[in-house]
Amino acid sequence: MGESQVPAAGRPPQLFCGDIDIRIAGDGTWFHEGCPIGRLPLVKLFASVLRREDNDYWLVTPVEKARIVVDDVPFIAVEMEAEGNGEGQRLRFRTNLDEWVSADAAHPLAFRSLPGSDEKAPYLTVRDGLEARVARAAYYPLVELCVEREIKGRPVLGVWSDGVFFPFDDTA
Repeated sequence: MGESQVPAAGRPPQLFCGDIDIRIAGDGTWFHEGCPIGRLPLVKLFASVLRREDNDYWLVTPVEKARIVVDDVPFIAVEMEAEGNGEGQRLRFRTNLDEWVSADAAHPLAFRSLPGSDEKAPYLTVRDGLEARVARAAYYPLVELCVEREIKGRPVLGVWSDGVFFPFDDTA
């Protein structure tokens, strides 16, 4: 059936249950057996046990773990709020699961290519290596806060949040 995993200290071994037919689409919609999961509390429950190991996503309980498919990243940042300005500015993002996350050193904002495209998009670390792609509705207000800063002798566009400068150019 399944194979036992090496347990973390103080935890029972987790039984690998295989792949289950849950997929998170690029727009953040969760599907089970091809049908959208329409109950937000159920999606939030699944998201609370979602983990990422290398490039795989898992639903992990204290005794079982099952792999799921994630098309891009598991969350979408659908709204942005800015407080303050300059280096003291704080950017907060609301995910599609109503979780608020501030961009900071522990939750960096990075710009990279969308899957299968050369188009760049901002991504925010939500928790434990799980990310949210910033949706257009939150991206446009983000761009309005863009400032220029010199990095490595050249001007770079980006935004400040919680004392950290996040360049729009991933080569900065």
